[in-house]
Amino acid sequence: LPPTLFLERYHPVGFNSNPVLKSNITNDVTDDLPLCSAGSDKEAILDLVTGRSNAQRQEIVQAYKSSYGKDLIDDLKYELTGHFERLIVSLMRPQAYHDAKEIHDAIKGAGTDEKCLIEVLASRNNQQIHDLVEAYKDAYDSDIEEDVTGETSGHFKKMLVVLLQGTRDEPGVVHTDLIEEDAQVLFAAGEEQWGTEESIFIMLLGNRSFDHLQMVFDKYQEIAETSIEDSIKSELSGDFENLMLAVVQCIRSVPMYFAKRLYKSMKGLGTQDNTLIRIMICRSEIDMLDIRECFRMSYEKSLYNMIKEDTSGDYKRTLLALCGGDDDLAGEFFPEAAQLAYKMWETSAMTKVQLRPTIRPASDFDPAEDAQNLRKAMKGFGTDEDVIIDIVANRSNEQRQEIRQAFKSILGRDLMKDLKSELSKNLERLIIGLMLTPAEFDAKMMRKAMEGAGTDEHALIEILVTRSNEEIHAMNAAYEDGYKKSMEDAIQSDTSGRFSQILTSLVQGAREQGPADWDRALVDAQVSTSCNMTLELADACNEDSDDMEIKFMSILCTRSFPHLRRVFQEFVRCSNKDIEQIIKNEMSGDVKQAMYGIGNKAFDWMCIGTDDRALIRIMVSRSEVDLFNVRKEFKETHDCSLHEFIQVETMVVSFHILRVE
Repeated sequence: LPPTLFLERYHPVGFNSNPVLKSNITNDVTDDLPLCSAGSDKEAILDLVTGRSNAQRQEIVQAYKSSYGKDLIDDLKYELTGHFERLIVSLMRPQAYHDAKEIHDAIKGAGTDEKCLIEVLASRNNQQIHDLVEAYKDAYDSDIEEDVTGETSGHFKKMLVVLLQGTRDEPGVVHTDLIEEDAQVLFAAGEEQWGTEESIFIMLLGNRSFDHLQMVFDKYQEIAETSIEDSIKSELSGDFENLMLAVVQCIRSVPMYFAKRLYKSMKGLGTQDNTLIRIMICRSEIDMLDIRECFRMSYEKSLYNMIKEDTSGDYKRTLLALCGGDDDLAGEFFPEAAQLAYKMWETSAMTKVQLRPTIRPASDFDPAEDAQNLRKAMKGFGTDEDVIIDIVANRSNEQRQEIRQAFKSILGRDLMKDLKSELSKNLERLIIGLMLTPAEFDAKMMRKAMEGAGTDEHALIEILVTRSNEEIHAMNAAYEDGYKKSMEDAIQSDTSGRFSQILTSLVQGAREQGPADWDRALVDAQVSTSCNMTLELADACNEDSDDMEIKFMSILCTRSFPHLRRVFQEFVRCSNKDIEQIIKNEMSGDVKQAMYGIGNKAFDWMCIGTDDRALIRIMVSRSEVDLFNVRKEFKETHDCSLHEFIQVETMVVSFHILRVE
């Protein structure tokens, strides 16, 4: 739905717009704002400010001055401190003046906050831009365009100027006769030629309506066989790239754009409080409910709980009030988020992903020379680890197997034993892992996950969910050859219950292949919906729900992944719920983690601290498959390159396998 409908559809989160409150403001202002010499009642201020709409707050400001002859914002600044003061004072400003202050702060002083400029100007509609320009002129007696152009340059500056005009076609305006032409023009300006005609991107993305551009992007994907986002990443760079990506994200979904911005403001060490405050204020009366849903859908936790974990005191209580409550247990979508979820699964099902490894076979490969150089690196006093790393991390797995054979044929020695004796700790584990065949490595990782005290359920899930049928069959053979026991028997002796059944099903390597079957996907979605209803009823009545759970498990463990994407898409339409949230709420323990892993089939690792075994396992197993894709996803999710993260989190120089192709 067009963004203009949000205001009509939603009651503002956390606000009571009852006219009685409005008419009583001037009578109650003494009680509403208890600022006194003995110290301020912060709780009363918090409750009142977050319990009124922005329009009502402006009436409070005027009534305060009329009653006391004092400036309310000045008094609030005097009485409050820190982030709480900034948040409350910002809430008391008209939205246009708040935007104006954010822009002014972003371009004045030392340095320019390009991320703030991008966020504000990429996400505001025409009227909001016009109001911002006027408010800036009124507040600072200066022209916002002149100030922005004075602090920026190049195509980045040009696009900001276009956005500041506020002349984008209004919502609903679609030039049907220009959709294919615009897509062709964008393709010709970027992917089809050497270099990029940036002016074409600026003109189209800065002036066409969101509705029109959504259709252009769909047509562009058909023509280019890649998304407009991927084209922008490959053709543009720097602040201009970031701005154009933000514009595209807002065209796709403004709530999803802000959900991503909120997540990045709170993840990792430290909080980007300015970003957090700005978004919570500007969206609380527009689309915060949709942002919450998009946040939960993308990051598997509620916005409410992330704010609760990441902030403190009155500042936290105010942000939580603006958030509008904890939706972590709801599971249901609001209309915009439901449509977005359906579209996301559809895009996921249609997108052709080209898997890109980071390690490829070395040219001019000589296994005998490599074997001799490895022996020299380990012979005598000390070990030349750099030589070992350079050889092992720059050869494909097939080439490493030739080196192993050449090492034995020429030198009469076992390369693996020599490496184990010369290396230690994580470097040894990583180099040995790279020297094993993929099947041997997977078998060893499965063995490690099940041996000793305790079981590494996460490792079992990760390996069995992400491997193809052929890889699972090879792993089974390697396990039986290496440990004289079938992997299925090992799993069943080390796990139990429904979790054991899921792993046993996956270890058969019998997942269906091929594209989705639409008719069957609808039936599977209806079964999944019935399963959800049965689980909820059984939970409420304390009854068993084995049959439906087994049916649901069978669908997840045996259907092809393209088919499952269609099932999850239809599940949204049938139930208006999020399949991942249903799994999270209705299942528990290892069963939940396994089901969740199948639903995601994604790598969610190294979020907090470093699990060296998981790090080694993934780097080794994906380096010749899709580690380049993993790198891209990691950077988009964490706003930090995987290379930078590893440098911070580890001291092992052997992660040269991350190098650029």
